[in-house]
Amino acid sequence: MTRFILILLSLFIMSFADTEFAEPKPSIDNPRKIIFSVTEDSPHALDHILSTANNVLKYYGPEKVQMEIVAYSKGIEVLLKSNKVTAQRVDTLMQYDVEFVACGNTMRTKNIKEEDLVEGSVVVTAGVVELLERVKSGWMYIKP
Repeated sequence: MTRFILILLSLFIMSFADTEFAEPKPSIDNPRKIIFSVTEDSPHALDHILSTANNVLKYYGPEKVQMEIVAYSKGIEVLLKSNKVTAQRVDTLMQYDVEFVACGNTMRTKNIKEEDLVEGSVVVTAGVVELLERVKSGWMYIKP
C-alpha cells in the first residue's frame, strides 16, 4: 500500500513539472524556427494545425518563435478567403508574424488565384520544396 501511495505521489508531482528548454534556449536573438505543413482539408485537420501553432506561440511567446505554415494539396483550403472558419484565425496568427505559404503548383491545379487567398499569404512555386529547404536549413518540422 505504501508503494502505491508513493507512485501516486510521484505522478502527482511530475504532473506539475515544466518543460526544460534545450540549449540554446529560445530568445529574441535565437528564436525556435518551426515549420508546419497542412495537406488535408478536413475541418478537424485545419483546426488542429491552427490550434497547435497557437499553442506554440503561447508557450514560447511570439518574440521567441519564427513560424511558417505551408499549405499544399487539399490543405490550401486553410488559406482561402472564402473559408470563413479559418480565414480569421489565419489573419490573427499573421498578426503574430506567422508566415503562411501557399503552393503555386496546387493553386494552378485547383485554379486558385492569388486574390483568392487570405491577404498576406506568400506564394511559392512548390510547397513541398519550401518545406524541404526550411528543414535543410535547420527549421524544425512539426506535423501534428
